[in-house]
Amino acid sequence: MYSIELMVAEHDNILKFNRAVRNACIGILKGEEVCTEDFLDMVSFARNYADKHHHGKEEQILFKEMVKQLGEIGNNLITHGMLVEHDMGRLFISELEAAAKQYRGKDDYENKADIIANAIGYTKLLQRHIDKENKVVYTYAERSLSPEILKGIDERVVDFEKQAEDEKVIETYIQILDRLTEKYK
Repeated sequence: MYSIELMVAEHDNILKFNRAVRNACIGILKGEEVCTEDFLDMVSFARNYADKHHHGKEEQILFKEMVKQLGEIGNNLITHGMLVEHDMGRLFISELEAAAKQYRGKDDYENKADIIANAIGYTKLLQRHIDKENKVVYTYAERSLSPEILKGIDERVVDFEKQAEDEKVIETYIQILDRLTEKYK
């Protein structure tokens, strides 16, 4: 199924991003300077690639069909599981952004701690979340949704991707990802 394969590939990019974020935090613990611009780029990647682009496809297309077609199990899995975790990720990113902006120009331990805590919290959440989606949610969708529904999901994802391509979403955020992963190996 095209949609699932694409979302798994996007998960691979998000996991690379996670590694860069964690490495940036480890650098801070080792005494390196906090580069607020990098953390704000991380916020931008998380919001626009991981959330708006990737979660957009999940929430607007795949998960919507799962809730609609798969009854109570689908509703519980998505509404009380995956969507709650998406919201938790948004909170971590919002708090990371606030701490990075507060930190600018001053070396205070409180905001430095908040930068690290929210960045690491986000990466830990995403690691577990991605594992559940790849191993449980996506496979359940492929097994449980009819071929017609799966085809319709693929068609809508193709349209979603076309719009993202026109807006250079993927190109823009993969460049940010490449820069961050190179800097924070």
